Amino acid sequence: MYLPKPHDFFTLIEAMPLCIILHDAQSKEILWANTAALDALGFTLEELTPLKAPDMTRDAPKYRRSVGLRWLEGAARTGQRAIEWCYRSKQGVEILSEAVATLVHLDGRDVLMVQFRDISREDKVKRDLKRFESRLKAFMQDLAEGVAVLGPEGDIRFISDSGAHLLNSEEHTLIGENFLSWCDDDSRRRLLQQLASETPEHAPFRVHYHLQRRDGEWRWHEATCRFIEIEDDLVGHLLLFRDVTEQVRAEEARRVSEQKLEYLARYNAMGEMAVAIAHELSQPLAATRNFIEGAVIRLGKESTTDQGVAWGLQNAVRQIEHASLIIKSVRDYVVKLEQAEELIDLNELLRETRYFISLRADPSLVRVEIVASPAPLWVSCEKVLIGQVILNLAFNAIEEMSDLPVERRVLRIHASRENDVALVRIEDCGRGIQAQAQEKLFDGFFSSKVSGNGIGLALCKNIIGRHRGDIWAQNLEPCGAVFTFTLPLATPA
Repeated sequence: MYLPKPHDFFTLIEAMPLCIILHDAQSKEILWANTAALDALGFTLEELTPLKAPDMTRDAPKYRRSVGLRWLEGAARTGQRAIEWCYRSKQGVEILSEAVATLVHLDGRDVLMVQFRDISREDKVKRDLKRFESRLKAFMQDLAEGVAVLGPEGDIRFISDSGAHLLNSEEHTLIGENFLSWCDDDSRRRLLQQLASETPEHAPFRVHYHLQRRDGEWRWHEATCRFIEIEDDLVGHLLLFRDVTEQVRAEEARRVSEQKLEYLARYNAMGEMAVAIAHELSQPLAATRNFIEGAVIRLGKESTTDQGVAWGLQNAVRQIEHASLIIKSVRDYVVKLEQAEELIDLNELLRETRYFISLRADPSLVRVEIVASPAPLWVSCEKVLIGQVILNLAFNAIEEMSDLPVERRVLRIHASRENDVALVRIEDCGRGIQAQAQEKLFDGFFSSKVSGNGIGLALCKNIIGRHRGDIWAQNLEPCGAVFTFTLPLATPA
């Protein structure tokens, strides 16, 4: 076995590319330096040995001689100490170094062997990386898209600031959370299936999902997803996502608008039919009225006339007059844009509509209670149209209660004054309005009935709006619902 001689160790150290300087462990003076250290610092050994820290160190507070002495003293006490130290060569070139001082026991004295290497390039790379990371973070923070890396079960392994912003949260609070747990059931199933499927060569794929943000608001996201494997550091599905809620809502609004246009086309045709029917019915109704009035006159000449028959015929004339008025109003409503209004007392209108409400309520055993206002409620309106609103709302309430226990079949209609408006309330004791139906109740094409088309309430809203009023609905406690409409009060002539 070959054993190097003592002089061979000196030769080996001299040949090392690592810079080495020997300091006396007691006085901290420089005793010797290898060739690599002398070349790096630009001094000869004779020039180097008398130098002190200020002569060969960068002029900065962190490199003061007292700091260097504490470092060397710490190495002498503990055996080894490391420090980042900036040497200055004879030519004034600053050398940022990683320096390690090690206590070595030699024959005759203890020395501190300082090994240092130039880390200025490494430091520049670190600074460049830090600057690049800072810029990238700033850019990604302002992106409209979010970036996330998900595990196979949807756990968040990385998320950008912009992604956390889209979820209305902070980056550090989201790491480790399950991204899929915030999606609706359908989106969660599709995402799990896609994350588990193997795509050829990890080809990217597009996904669309509905997700609840951390503030509770539901949003739509569109994303591109692909599998990534960055060594062992980051493995999972890279999700590049953006919020498309406004686009989805706009598309839904466009679809609903198209549906409304389709319905409007149908009901425009119905309007034309209504005009034709109204025109055709006017003549037979007029003829029927003439015949009945003639019969009444003849009966009046008979001494033995049954008064009940006469009363029935007179009421038939009244109903024909009412039907003629309705037909005229329908024709005017469809054909004319302007309104033919008159001044009426809403209390009187309620009394007139009670007869027709009772005709629908009695077969269903619904009790009708009408509470009129103590004072007249004068409003300017098309009498027949407002009457139809009252009838429509009352008929809906009767239908709602028709299959309930008899004691709950109560319809209450109240008329009152509130500030400068007349207020009419139609209350029932039914099952109330479902929460999901509340906002769509007066939409043109929404209906909770199996066979309904939703036009009734939409027309009610349209008629009340034309009369400068308002209409709304709300639930009652403990059961039932109330439909309320208002009309501006008018001053009687």
